[in-house]
Amino acid sequence: MFIAMLCLIFSALMILLTKVPVAMAMAGDGGYDNRHPRAQQARLTGFGARALAAHQNMLEAFPIFAAGLLLALWAEADPFWTTALALAFVAARVVYTILYLGDYPVLRSMSWGVGFFASLGLMVLAVW
Repeated sequence: MFIAMLCLIFSALMILLTKVPVAMAMAGDGGYDNRHPRAQQARLTGFGARALAAHQNMLEAFPIFAAGLLLALWAEADPFWTTALALAFVAARVVYTILYLGDYPVLRSMSWGVGFFASLGLMVLAVW
């Protein structure tokens, strides 16, 4: 279960890590506008827009994963499957981010599905 808990921590950190390419794109767009960052982000195109979307999607995916993992841990679900699904989520999210930044939409969507179903799988483990 220790590895599964590390996956939760790493996934929380991925929220910050996926912000780095957004900040880089903003810096390349005349400097990071800390007064109106959302307005600047709304103007991003190409790589910057994809980086922002990847970051926002991580914000959306994390609560579902966290809920699933915490449910599985609370229910003392099978440790092998809990760890395997947690690792699958993390791997899928890392791949998802790379594919989003690289502009590979079909593969990105497949990776999203793996992560989403890993989160749902954790919830199923809790009640199985």
